[in-house]
Amino acid sequence: MPKKLVKMTMDLEKPPKLTTRRKAELTALANKPDSAIDTSDIPPLSEDFWKNAVRGKFYKPTKTSTTVRIDSDVLAWLRAQGKGYQSRINAILRRKMLDSLK
Repeated sequence: MPKKLVKMTMDLEKPPKLTTRRKAELTALANKPDSAIDTSDIPPLSEDFWKNAVRGKFYKPTKTSTTVRIDSDVLAWLRAQGKGYQSRINAILRRKMLDSLK
């Protein structure tokens, strides 16, 4: 028998309200000590795993198309470095953004 696919969408700006039952479940979980949580189905992670771990390996930010006015000399400098000037603009802006968040 084929499986029935159910697709749901949720407005993250207006998530559904928690029921009294769900609130009680969440409170009970929050009050449960870590030692009472069964983690037997989770394999242990070795030091080798963390040594080779890469942050954000599967993270891919969404892209938004926009129009930006850039000084001609700045754009010429970016383009002179070869293909991928838009990616370089994004990398420069991301570095500045991350620096300002520190």
